[in-house]
Amino acid sequence: MRFQLLGPLALADGPDVVVLQPSKPVILLAALLLHANSTVSAEYLQRAVWGEDQPATARAALQTCVLRLRRLFTKHGVTGTSIEAVPGGYRITAGPPTLDLLGFRDQVRRATALAGDPEAELYTLKDALSLWQGSLLANVRSDVLHRDEVPRLSEERLRAVERVCDLLLGLGRCGEALVDLWTATRVYPGHERFHEQLIEALYRTGRQSQALAEYRRVKGFLLDELGVDPSPSLRQLELSILRGEDLGAGGGSGAGGSRGAEETRGAAGAVGALEPAPATLDPGSTPPAALDPGSTPQGVQGVVVPLPAPAPVVGPVPAVPHFTGREAEAAAMAARLTAPPPPDAGGQRPLTVLVSGAPGIGKSALAQHVAHLVRDSFPAGRLLVRMTRADGHPRTADEVAAEVAAALGSGRAGERALLVLDDVVDADQVRPLLTSPDLAVVVTSRMGLGGLIATHGGWVHRLTAFTEAESYALLLAALGTERVEAEPRAARHLASLCGHFPAALRILTARLLTRPGLRLGDAVEWLGDDPLARLTLTDSPDHSVSGLFDRALGRLDPRLSEAFLRIGSGPPELLGGTGSTGGPEGAVRKGSHPPVPEDVLEQLADAGLLEDGPPGPYRIHDLLRAHLRRTVRIRNRRTEKV
Repeated sequence: MRFQLLGPLALADGPDVVVLQPSKPVILLAALLLHANSTVSAEYLQRAVWGEDQPATARAALQTCVLRLRRLFTKHGVTGTSIEAVPGGYRITAGPPTLDLLGFRDQVRRATALAGDPEAELYTLKDALSLWQGSLLANVRSDVLHRDEVPRLSEERLRAVERVCDLLLGLGRCGEALVDLWTATRVYPGHERFHEQLIEALYRTGRQSQALAEYRRVKGFLLDELGVDPSPSLRQLELSILRGEDLGAGGGSGAGGSRGAEETRGAAGAVGALEPAPATLDPGSTPPAALDPGSTPQGVQGVVVPLPAPAPVVGPVPAVPHFTGREAEAAAMAARLTAPPPPDAGGQRPLTVLVSGAPGIGKSALAQHVAHLVRDSFPAGRLLVRMTRADGHPRTADEVAAEVAAALGSGRAGERALLVLDDVVDADQVRPLLTSPDLAVVVTSRMGLGGLIATHGGWVHRLTAFTEAESYALLLAALGTERVEAEPRAARHLASLCGHFPAALRILTARLLTRPGLRLGDAVEWLGDDPLARLTLTDSPDHSVSGLFDRALGRLDPRLSEAFLRIGSGPPELLGGTGSTGGPEGAVRKGSHPPVPEDVLEQLADAGLLEDGPPGPYRIHDLLRAHLRRTVRIRNRRTEKV
């Protein structure tokens, strides 16, 4: 069993993660874990649990809270870790394998010891940062801990991110550094070191005018908001850019870069990869844009659910919280990736496992989960490679190959590495990466990529919606056993309204976590009124079922997109079926709509938008069909107004 502090406080047993529901024992556990292996005074624990205004019975209540926490350990099968009563307070014992915070610090110490090998230091530090799972203590309602502990840990993380960016700049990988720095400078507008690194990276990638514009922007912010001038190192960097000086391979920040490295090496550790400020997924609230990542606003009601951070283009494979289902697929993929070479193959293994299916069906989650299952078989590392840009356009094979080679580094000849190539658009993106016998590759794609399998071999796992049991298991993992099993019928009804579609279920659980007092039975009526409208996170519109489908349609050739809208809003016989037997669609006379050419249907199926029948050879998921019909209605209304 592993305790996870770097995000919502959770218990992890292998791939299974249980996020603890807010309670006083959970506050107590957080306070003890934050000071693991040390005695924590009873007075401090009382302040953490009840605040500065403690009840008169706080000491006796603390003992009761300890008993409740011990029962919580028993309930979740926590063994090998206990809460000890010691003179003056309590203590919990943990180590890097059982507490992610200690694991972070251990990895950062290892990275510091590799300071003479920048590639190895960078890889080790990124691997440590991949453990960050979201906003620190998001489900721990303690003003004292968020005031006293979270800022300290957040500072550790900031120093680690600075060091990563320093290493990338020193290695000349400025384009990769830009991914983190754009986010860092917007989340921390007053953090001059991040601005300095961003300006340097822009200049060294040939974007002089953009670098100077960024300097003017941060200078204006510092003057307007803080009444101070930029630091001497920032001003010197601007002067170097105006003179057109060569900043050199080690970076133009000079003392600034050295300073950032030394500060990082002096830090106690690092906490997590950079992410935007946490957003409260309560539809009635506005996300606090200026909050420090990892902090929770005082007085927030409900659990703060962190949204995914903009991921690096190439980086360690992150863990998947609440992964459930797909047991057969996961086992088959793990077996294939770790199998020895077949006889008479000259030591060569088939390189590719393809995971395909509709957008939002859970391809990336399965691939990342399997990558963690087989980690011991790939000592050279496991990398997640984003194959599309933020705007949905594919990245070229050459740039991906160069970044993968840089990320893997040297010195690991003969050791196997695993690449997860996420969201591949076409086979030509992948083929240049299938040249080494030391690389195993998992490809996720909405496309069928039959040509790739035909030329390079491998296995295909095409995912469909969850079964009822898998949907129920996801709700149990995300919402907690007590809440779901109190209303099992309502939970199953909610899963049905989501069409057992993984992306829809994830969004639903995020909304329900922000409303812990909402009964699941009431949520059924609320969701059933308009599932498409309700399956969205109002403070993050990109996280919605409709947005997911819109982006998928936007990738299609316009003619295919138009054909798909016509199919989705038309009668079932357009998919090759025999028509409906009861509803309004059944009244449509067969033949009243022109038939859809078979090659169009095949292309839409290959794009993951049509599923295998019955009825007919193809079908459309209910949520996707509802979205298509709504899209057509909205477009028709706009046309009528014109």
